[in-house]
Amino acid sequence: MADDTIRILATEQLSRHYGGVIALSEVTIHVHPGQIFSLIGPNGAGKTTLFNCVTGLDKPTLGSVSFLGRQITGWRPDQIACLGIARTFQNIRLFTDLTVLDNVKIGRHPRTSSSFVGAVFRTQKQKQEEAAITERAQEMLQFVGLADVSNQTAGNLSYGDQRRVEIARALSTEPKLLLLDEPAAGMNPQETQELIALIYTIREQGIAVLLIEHDMKLVMQISDWVTVLDHGQKIRDGLPADVQNDERVIAAYLGTSDYA
Repeated sequence: MADDTIRILATEQLSRHYGGVIALSEVTIHVHPGQIFSLIGPNGAGKTTLFNCVTGLDKPTLGSVSFLGRQITGWRPDQIACLGIARTFQNIRLFTDLTVLDNVKIGRHPRTSSSFVGAVFRTQKQKQEEAAITERAQEMLQFVGLADVSNQTAGNLSYGDQRRVEIARALSTEPKLLLLDEPAAGMNPQETQELIALIYTIREQGIAVLLIEHDMKLVMQISDWVTVLDHGQKIRDGLPADVQNDERVIAAYLGTSDYA
């Protein structure tokens, strides 16, 4: 059970307006260490907008974002990544012509410290850092079960394995909080079960998980807490069993409460 006095992530009255369109309206969520926290809702509900505001890809119109008690509203994405927040995307964003290993190594960029001069002249420090980056990337591929395809071209992998590469790349930044945007999209049932096991394993490493997902069986199975958005507003949050039986949630999104 999460300690209510500790919040790894807090959004307070978070809002994002695009002209006259309100994508997010005064949404407050609190994610605690060790939680698997799910955001659900129909398309256009504001879920990815919230992710973008948390990770610095978008700036809130109103409200605030804090991470481990530190205000990060309006920070750049690289600053937020260095602080300990990583994410994947709804649409896979891999460098498809690069190897799997190189894709994951790119995720270490926010943690590198070599200078331009070091990179040009291949200093000892730069060589040591490169070796450490490669070692970390290989560890993450081992962690997600893809060590045997590290030298394959990323674009040649199955859809499910490409999702795993994205997760490995995010984990290579050493996050304390991992945001997963529809990680089960396009996966077959076996891949989905493997994803569930991976998310549990990530949580066991002390990493909190904030999840957007349309697979309600997955959400109800693994979530510690669920928040429901509709038209940019929070309409319900609570334990999975409570959320799935809420009449407002059923009317807005689920259509049925049979997700056990």
